[in-house]
Amino acid sequence: MKRSDQGGTSHAGRREAAIQVGARLYVEADLAAGAEVPLDPAQSHYLKNVLRRAPGDAVRLFNGRHGEWQASIAALGKGNGAAAVETQTRPQAPEPDLWLLAAPIKRTAIDFVAAKATELGVAAIQPIFTRRTAVARVNADRMRANMIEAAEQCERLSVPEVRAAAPFAKLFENWPPGRRLLLCDETRDGRPIAEALRGERANMPEPWAVLIGPEGGFAPEELQRIRALPGVVPVSLGSRLLRADTAALAALAVWQAVMGN
Repeated sequence: MKRSDQGGTSHAGRREAAIQVGARLYVEADLAAGAEVPLDPAQSHYLKNVLRRAPGDAVRLFNGRHGEWQASIAALGKGNGAAAVETQTRPQAPEPDLWLLAAPIKRTAIDFVAAKATELGVAAIQPIFTRRTAVARVNADRMRANMIEAAEQCERLSVPEVRAAAPFAKLFENWPPGRRLLLCDETRDGRPIAEALRGERANMPEPWAVLIGPEGGFAPEELQRIRALPGVVPVSLGSRLLRADTAALAALAVWQAVMGN
């Protein structure tokens, strides 16, 4: 086998190693040794025409319930395929019970947030319509597709739930008791986020949610309503005013660094 000048494997060698390990796909079907799992048309196209895989090549599968499994491609057709499940490579493991509540933003930004929030370990994304939300609808199917792709690439064992978008008033009328709420307050009338979270570590493993407002910020009456909730922790993300997508990912990253995994 040829080697690069830096001592690494050649492109052909890296490709062969990737085939041995296998692509990684999310499936809905149950996973168990000996099962044959259907592959949908998009997965079959990806394996056959993008990755140039063929029957017999390795593939890894996960479904959010039964861990990750090594499998091999059993069939690849024009519109469908199948994989034969062999051995479990990782058991299902618990993950932080962390929600992201975010006002919808424009398409490119919300797709980016969905993918990166998946990488940062959220359990669910809850779109919320606030008084100043400028986007009128949410494409939940597209968000989920981005989240599945991110989960496949980042080695997660689950895909976050995409919840139906809800109006501000309805969501907080039925706020679940016992779930702490990290309010990212653009007025900066809160403790620095890392300092505030370090003071909350004794409350783990309570479930949490991170709340990010729209691009125009929360209305004063909304901030008043949120601050009246039990278990809310208002925080500042610093002296610079962040875009909504930047604020969401910054808050999630700090929460995971201080409280999560």
